[in-house]
Amino acid sequence: MAWGCALCLALAGGALLALLVQLLRWLRADGDLTLLWAERWGKKPEHELRGKVVWVTGASSGIGEELSYQLAKLGALLAISARREDELQRVKKKCLQISSLSENDILVLRLDLTDRSSHEAATNSVLKHFGKIDVLVNNGGRSQRSLFVDTNLDVYSAIIELNYLGTISLTKYVLNHMIQRKKGKIVTVSSVMGIMGAPLATGYCASKHALQGFFNSLRTELTDYPEISVIQICPGPVQSQIIQNVFTENLAKSLENSGDQSHKMPTDRCARLTLVSVANDVQEAWISDHPYLAVCYLWQYAPTWAWWLMNKMGKKRIQNFKSGIDADASYSRKRK
Repeated sequence: MAWGCALCLALAGGALLALLVQLLRWLRADGDLTLLWAERWGKKPEHELRGKVVWVTGASSGIGEELSYQLAKLGALLAISARREDELQRVKKKCLQISSLSENDILVLRLDLTDRSSHEAATNSVLKHFGKIDVLVNNGGRSQRSLFVDTNLDVYSAIIELNYLGTISLTKYVLNHMIQRKKGKIVTVSSVMGIMGAPLATGYCASKHALQGFFNSLRTELTDYPEISVIQICPGPVQSQIIQNVFTENLAKSLENSGDQSHKMPTDRCARLTLVSVANDVQEAWISDHPYLAVCYLWQYAPTWAWWLMNKMGKKRIQNFKSGIDADASYSRKRK
C-alpha cells in the first residue's frame, strides 16, 4: 500500500514538474510550442531546402528580403519578386556575396500582385528558368494604420486586392504546376492579425483572416496530394519596413511617423522560424513574442478572455498611434 502511494506521488510530482517546465518554456517562447519543438528536434532547413527552387514574393524588403538571404546561404535556388526591380537587384547582389550561388541560380522577376493578368506569365517565367517550383512563399502585402471611421472604402478594396486576391491568384497558377508534379509547398506569410482582431488594422485583419480561411479550406481540397503542403506563417510585430509602407485613411497618404521598431522581433529570427516551419511542414506557425503570442493562445482556447485583453491593449495601441509612437511600443518585449 505504501509502495503504491509513493508511486502515485512520484507520478504526480513528475507530471507537475513537466507542466512547470512547459510553462517556463512558454513564458520565454517566441513561437508556438509545436514550432519550437520542431526547431529543436525536427528537420533542419539546411538539409530540407538545399537545392530546392523557392519563389519568394515581397522579396525587396523586410521578411521577404531576409528569407532570400537565409535561403541563399542554405543553397536554395531563388526566384525573387516584388514591384521594385532595382531593390531586387540589390537583394540578388547580396545573396551572391553571402552564398555559393551563381548568377543563374537567382532569378529577379518584377511582379505586381495587383496585376492578376500577369501572374500566369510570371509563373511560366520561373518554370522556364528553373524547370520547377518546389516552394512558393507568398510574402507580398501591406499593413494598415488607420481607424475605420476615418478610412475611405477604396483603401479596403486596395488591401483586399493586394493581400488576398493577388496572393490566391498567384497561388492558383503555381498550384497547377505542383499538382502535375504531385508535390510542393505553398507557404503564406499571414499574421497573428489573421487569428485575432486589433484596432488600426481592420482592413489588414480582414485580409489576413481571409487568407487563413482560404488556405485552411484549400488544404482540405488537396488530400489526394499528400506531398503538397499548405503552410501558414503568422508573425507578430517584426522589425521591418512594413510600417513605412502601410495603408492609411486614404490611398494618397503615407504614414508620417513609423516610430521606433527596435522593440520588435528581429527579422532574421522570424525568417529562421519560418524556414523551420517550411522544413517540418508545420501547417500553422505562430511567430511572436508575448503578449501577442499569449493572445493567440487565448483567442484559440479562451476567446472571451482574449476579447477582454485586446480591448485593454487596443485602447493603448490607439493612444500610442495618436501620440506618434509605434502602436505596439508599450507592451512588446524590450530588446538589448
